[in-house]
Amino acid sequence: MRSHQAGELMLAETAASAGTTSERAQALLEVLRRLVPFDGAWLALADPMGHGYHSLASLDLDGPIVEFLSGPLMARDIEATGTDRARPPLSPSDLPYPAEELPTWAECLIPSGINEALVLALFTPSGRHVGFLALLSGNRRPPSPLTRRRLGRLGPVLAHGIDPMRSLLTAARLVHGATAGVVLRVDEGCQALPGLPADELLTPSSPVMAAARERIGDGHVYSSFLWPVGGPHAPGGHVRVTALAAPEDVPPGLTGLALLSPATNLQGLTPRELEVLGLLVEGCSNQEIAHSLVVAPRTVAAHLEHVLGKLGAPTRTLAAVRAERDGLYVPALAPGGACVDQRQGAVGP
Repeated sequence: MRSHQAGELMLAETAASAGTTSERAQALLEVLRRLVPFDGAWLALADPMGHGYHSLASLDLDGPIVEFLSGPLMARDIEATGTDRARPPLSPSDLPYPAEELPTWAECLIPSGINEALVLALFTPSGRHVGFLALLSGNRRPPSPLTRRRLGRLGPVLAHGIDPMRSLLTAARLVHGATAGVVLRVDEGCQALPGLPADELLTPSSPVMAAARERIGDGHVYSSFLWPVGGPHAPGGHVRVTALAAPEDVPPGLTGLALLSPATNLQGLTPRELEVLGLLVEGCSNQEIAHSLVVAPRTVAAHLEHVLGKLGAPTRTLAAVRAERDGLYVPALAPGGACVDQRQGAVGP
């Protein structure tokens, strides 16, 4: 009994440890072997897009088996047997039909000498599906009730250990004073970031999100810009938007983060000057800026004179560099910028 309690404590400590998700996953399987018997194990992340699973770690399984388990047939069998739902660990002996009727067993596991298994979908306390665990055995005897109960009790610990949101939350902490945030997905949707509320500026179809996706898509690991609150003339001031690319150890369906925080130290720049800087960052000429903002070129020249003075920049190029570096600009509402559209023959807004 004491050895099992010590093992469960070690598992919890491993789940809470630092390192990458894949490193923790491998260490979790090593510790789990002391608590639950198995001949081979596979631990995978659930694809946030619902397209199967991404292998994180395995023990004592050949490469072809791991590759098969990571493929579409395994994902289909998991869905067909309901083992992607929050339920106690399931064994093939629990199925109302022979395991041989499942392609995973008929084409891969049984020919490899695997006759039994105990599988468990991994969920966070909030009900978010994060992964899947399969413990495989060459023994034909079904897992004991004690083993099932023990694994079921350890499920939340394993889920915490591989939860990809932990890496995203670590990245989000780079933004001090963040007031809202979402996770960006490859399908241009988004999902909640635990611990931070959403915001109407961070809805999937908002121009803020389009601008954040554009920066991540351009290869920026970290970038920020300003957004007017309450309309283009910023009657409610500005909010800072930070776009962060996703760390390497999260599922490929998650591309990054968009976070809101208070806008401070604007160096006296007016809402219009911040718009001018946004177009300057895009590489627009004075004429193109004037066309985009529907003002006279001499008005743009006056704005630029004020901008250069406030930023302490001798040239417009240096002003654009400093504005982009410090996030002191409001991006063009259309991704790519109005002046870029004009150069391609489109009529700017």
